Amino acid sequence: MIRSVALVTNPLSGHGKGALVAVEAANRFTDRGVQVTEIRGDSAAESERLVRKALADPDSRPDAVVAAGGDGLVGVVLQALVGTGVPLGLVPGGTGNDLARELGVPDDTDAAVTTVLGGKTRAIDLGTVETEQSGRAVWFATVTGTGLDARVTLRANALRWPNGPMRYTVAALLELAGKLAVPYRIELTGSPDHPDDTVIELDAVMVAVGNTRTYGGGMLICPDALIDDGLLDLTVVGAMSRLDMLRLLPALSSGKRIDHPAAVQYRAREIRLSAPAAPATADGDPAGLLPAHFRAAPGALDVLVP
Repeated sequence: MIRSVALVTNPLSGHGKGALVAVEAANRFTDRGVQVTEIRGDSAAESERLVRKALADPDSRPDAVVAAGGDGLVGVVLQALVGTGVPLGLVPGGTGNDLARELGVPDDTDAAVTTVLGGKTRAIDLGTVETEQSGRAVWFATVTGTGLDARVTLRANALRWPNGPMRYTVAALLELAGKLAVPYRIELTGSPDHPDDTVIELDAVMVAVGNTRTYGGGMLICPDALIDDGLLDLTVVGAMSRLDMLRLLPALSSGKRIDHPAAVQYRAREIRLSAPAAPATADGDPAGLLPAHFRAAPGALDVLVP
């Protein structure tokens, strides 16, 4: 039974939506007799530190940590929550909310609070990404994008307009003016479809590593990913013309499967990626530059679900 929660929010989630959602969620929890400890750090590092502090004392540890925001906020919370045995609750309040969508958590705040208080948990996989630049393994729940993929996400995060998933489409159009394909080296270990130490070398526009199927508010980048199969899915978008990329964007933005011979999917327990000066973003936040080592972590987190 959920009697107490640590409610974590980021006022910038969803360009202000997160703050409004957090206030409403806090009121809904309080109205139902739940003790609420609100956590609102001035930075991702501060929020992570405050979550760790809230979980450190077993006598005052909350029954759940609830992220009232988007996938980026969930990513921050994961760094402190994994391994504690405390479940994660989701109250969607960000731009994409892809993890909540994957798990069927309702977008309505009152319904999401009801889901948390229902106490039903589901064990899900997570992924880790470790870049040489970051120097540590970072947990992620949805997708880590690299190359054009990551550059689009970073630009979208910086845009003030438009709101919602269309922001990613605008950012993609802006990024298409730059260089597209770069040489990638991909190493697969623990793949059900390929021998260990399989190496793939090719020019690619972007490479996405998915624990879930979607990112960016429903864009179907890893269409066959399962959140509890112990594997990470890899979508490689090979070299193609700007015209072909422009043709793919509407389908990707509308949640359709990418249909192009240059787009190939793989699955593996571990993946190593390298490409010159290619950025990576995990759950929509910066994760450093390639090269990077990815690992699947089966059943690493319990999430409160409908």
